[in-house]
Amino acid sequence: MSKVSKHFLIVTFAIMAICWGTCMICSFNNLSLETDYFLYVPYLLGGWSPTIASYIVLKKNGKVKNFKDWMKNVFDFKHGLISYMLVIGLSILYVLPQCIVAGYEKGAPLYSMIVMIPLMLFGGGLEEAGWRYILQPELEEKFPYVVATIIVSVIWWLWHFPLFYINGVGQEGHSYIAFGFVVFGMAFALACVRKCTGSVWLCVLLHCIVNASGGIYIIKDDSLGKAVMAGIMIVITLFIVYLNDKKKMFR
Repeated sequence: MSKVSKHFLIVTFAIMAICWGTCMICSFNNLSLETDYFLYVPYLLGGWSPTIASYIVLKKNGKVKNFKDWMKNVFDFKHGLISYMLVIGLSILYVLPQCIVAGYEKGAPLYSMIVMIPLMLFGGGLEEAGWRYILQPELEEKFPYVVATIIVSVIWWLWHFPLFYINGVGQEGHSYIAFGFVVFGMAFALACVRKCTGSVWLCVLLHCIVNASGGIYIIKDDSLGKAVMAGIMIVITLFIVYLNDKKKMFR
């Protein structure tokens, strides 16, 4: 693992531990985000830890000149239609198997995605400025693609752990193991987008769409549904990566 990756992980987990650790301690003392709104400050900062660490580490190591340069690299909008179709297709592949296997309840109307997707920039999407901007490609320089993606998925899963013990967040009371299947499947989907398109922005967009879909299709907390999704996602994205290596479909 490179110096940049190590530095990124240290800063990310340090910020997360301080911020979400504070939230956990407050939760153990019967405080909750639902009633004690000041907890949103450490909660949100913890969620933005990969994003914050990304800029700090890349700037310190001379990978970006300034904040404007960093923003330009993260929000690289100019990609062909087929690349955007890849993101949409993988979004559907995330939702559909879980809805079929586990079942779901209807949430907000579908057109709410217009508002929810931009909001999810601050509700998970910008994590990709760290995980897929720095960690995934740097690990691919040391390990085979599949091994690198598995390593990222495990780290990403562990990073989420405190959320399951914070009162008032979406993960509270849910299965951490079942969530691991979600992380595993999404890690392969996002790695596929990063490898095929070279884009951080398209990873951000996919993450935003997937998170926003949770408010539209309220999928039951079912391990089988999540495991089936992960299995299908892994097989299909590996096939897409293989085809792209042969035919360079996306760039």
